[in-house]
Amino acid sequence: ALPVTVKHRIGIDTLNRYEDLAHFVDTVAQAACDRFTVHARMAMLQGLSPRENRTVPPLRYADVYRLKSDFPALAIEINGGITTLSQISQHLQKTDGVMIGRAAYDNPYLLATADALFFNAQASPPTRRQILEYMLPYLDVWHEQGQASNRTLRHMLGLFAHERVAKAWKRFLSDHMRPSARASTVLQQAMQRIPADVLDAVPTCPDLERISFV
Repeated sequence: ALPVTVKHRIGIDTLNRYEDLAHFVDTVAQAACDRFTVHARMAMLQGLSPRENRTVPPLRYADVYRLKSDFPALAIEINGGITTLSQISQHLQKTDGVMIGRAAYDNPYLLATADALFFNAQASPPTRRQILEYMLPYLDVWHEQGQASNRTLRHMLGLFAHERVAKAWKRFLSDHMRPSARASTVLQQAMQRIPADVLDAVPTCPDLERISFV
């Protein structure tokens, strides 16, 4: 049998009680699904847009915690509004896993120390310079296949999120990722505009309890 994970909300429109959530999970679990990724907001299909549904309904983390308590044999993962490693650490005390989506895309360097924090990795986390240098041959492969530079570079706009160079980095990439441009060349030019102390800064693991899943 193939492993199946169900990602779902805690409720929908008028089916928004915890009892409705538990009934749904119990029903699906009877079909041999044992992993659930639960976005801790209800979905309001009447009156809210998909964008608004990501922020307007209040987060109800307690419902997900209760779900894990009531279904200890199931793998229950939590999702929704999680943006820091500290929050991840807190949620892992009561759930089996944490899913982050937009925070990982908007600020991918957030995860630089995740392996050390959660999986006891001993290797030093990469600097942003190392990450960018790793990307260069990858970008060349895609260029040789005829892929436009914006298809790869646009996913790197958030690499310097919350740094003093964040706006300049985004502006340069956005202005130069033309379809005909060679992505690796654009990336190298962008790197030359970033101070060495930012490129080579080594991320430190937050002062949080290390959690091992090994």
